[in-house]
Amino acid sequence: MAAASTQKGIITPEQAGTLDGLFYERTMRSADQVAYIQYNKQKKLSPDDAWEETTWNEMAVLVGKWQKAISGENLESGDRIAILMKNCKEWIAVDQAALGLGLVVVPLYLEDRPDNINYILEDAAVKLLVVQDLSQWSRLREKCADNKILEHVILVEADSDKPDNELEIVSLAQQWLPDNGHLMHKRNGEPTELATIVYTSGTTGRPKGVMLSHINILSIAFPSATGLKIKASDLFLSFLPLSHTFERSLGYYLTVMVGCRVAFARSIQLLADDLLTIKPTMLISVPRIYERVYAKIETTLLKGSPIKRALFKLTVQVGWNRFLYQQKRSSFCLSCLLWPLLKHLVADKVMQKFGGNLRLAATGGAAIPFPVAKTFIGLGLTLIQGYGLTETSPVATFNRIDNNDPRSIGHPLDGIELKIGDSDELLIKSPGVMLGYWNNHAATAQAFDTEGWFHTGDQARIDNKSGHVYITGRLKDILVMSNGEKIPPTDIENTIVIEPFYEQALLLGEGQAYLGAVLVLNPEEWVRIAEQNKLDPFDKNNLQNKAVHNQIVRHLRTVLHDFPGYAKIRKVILTLDPWTVENDILTPTLKVKRPKVLKLFEKEIKALYS
Repeated sequence: MAAASTQKGIITPEQAGTLDGLFYERTMRSADQVAYIQYNKQKKLSPDDAWEETTWNEMAVLVGKWQKAISGENLESGDRIAILMKNCKEWIAVDQAALGLGLVVVPLYLEDRPDNINYILEDAAVKLLVVQDLSQWSRLREKCADNKILEHVILVEADSDKPDNELEIVSLAQQWLPDNGHLMHKRNGEPTELATIVYTSGTTGRPKGVMLSHINILSIAFPSATGLKIKASDLFLSFLPLSHTFERSLGYYLTVMVGCRVAFARSIQLLADDLLTIKPTMLISVPRIYERVYAKIETTLLKGSPIKRALFKLTVQVGWNRFLYQQKRSSFCLSCLLWPLLKHLVADKVMQKFGGNLRLAATGGAAIPFPVAKTFIGLGLTLIQGYGLTETSPVATFNRIDNNDPRSIGHPLDGIELKIGDSDELLIKSPGVMLGYWNNHAATAQAFDTEGWFHTGDQARIDNKSGHVYITGRLKDILVMSNGEKIPPTDIENTIVIEPFYEQALLLGEGQAYLGAVLVLNPEEWVRIAEQNKLDPFDKNNLQNKAVHNQIVRHLRTVLHDFPGYAKIRKVILTLDPWTVENDILTPTLKVKRPKVLKLFEKEIKALYS
């Protein structure tokens, strides 16, 4: 824990004790400093004037009001309270109020399906649910009609004074919260107490409730803060859902630990505008955000002149060469002398899209495709890839700023042990590893071996020289072809969806002689492809056109040219219908449910391999 001395004002896990102890300590240390920045849509002013600042002391008052109201409910220490809200200061207040009363918080995804949310509410025996607004509750109400455990629902926002309340358990926060401020409750909880149950969005079967203690999360947030050299002057833009443990641990608890500011983005749709307004220094995201920006850049370049494309390509390559030199992995390259000019002409203009002040971007939750990482790093962005699972609170490894290999997942955090087990499986021992799965002793027993190692299910190798860890596959996601070739589909699928042509992809070939793919096409690109082939783009039957399929297969051959010969895709199934959480093909963390896709296209897949 010596690293704390290099960062003045950081709160250590020992000083915090618990997550609510951490928040209380921060409000004492930084009372008058700005904690959160949030857009007030009620203000009829210019967009810039509607962004409001809240100090740590004002947050302490808000938490106190929520604690006073919650303490009037029929709840005991250890009872569960669920949060179904967008990222906002009220999310933080509810979380801290509950933790400060010894309650267990169950975060829920706004975009999750109502039947899945109700399953979680019943499985965790949630008594109190805090919901964003009436529209969210309306989606849930029917599914929760037979829920005998849920006692009270609180609507944080409401368009009317009386919500449509068939279950007679709904209250408006404005009427339920006390008018006068109350002191935030300070308790002396145990670090090992259960703090939260986070339901993992499994791609098969029902989600499992991961039990995380206060010290689980604190023990990961602290080395993440020191290892990434987060400063009190940093400004985070929060847009990854707080129900996602990656955002919650690093974009919330870590920021409280360090004392930096957090601005809450209005929505993903308005993210580009919010980046320009807020001008963050820090971003935490999953790879999909960077992939979308990359795809937009590629589309723009395709429409531009050959000179613009050549200049952009040169900028990325020179920036990449400069990065390798700074990382001490190559000698100085004369082309690096061009960097100041290329930075001014190209790189700075792209980086301005992120606000112009971004000094560090962390990515996790899935592997970021190397071409995407190379592009942004080549443009001057410090992009750090990490690895972890909800079960590890969630970070286990990340690249260091001065020892960054974007192909890898970096090195383990301080205090974390890694080992390569049978079938090259990555095993972890860490103070951040979960207590177990809620109400699921069998799954808990399967996750750990007799020596206490947590089994990740991911295959990896550790470079003996550099110590970098590389994910090589997934034990359960390997496709075994009829010739015995074992193919990890994720890297291939990730490489395909980088291209502007494709929104989503799923590789086929289990037990078959060759690979196929189900591809969700970009609607705009489909119009262009159809017109090239003199077809009506509005006739979905043309998605079966042989000439179109041949064109796509040829394009995929180019896209996957860096992969071994086994990655050649010979046949495709094309669709324009996106895979979403609502149609139950994506999990709330946007992972594709492979069995669902296989079932949906069962007839087409059978024909493809007939």
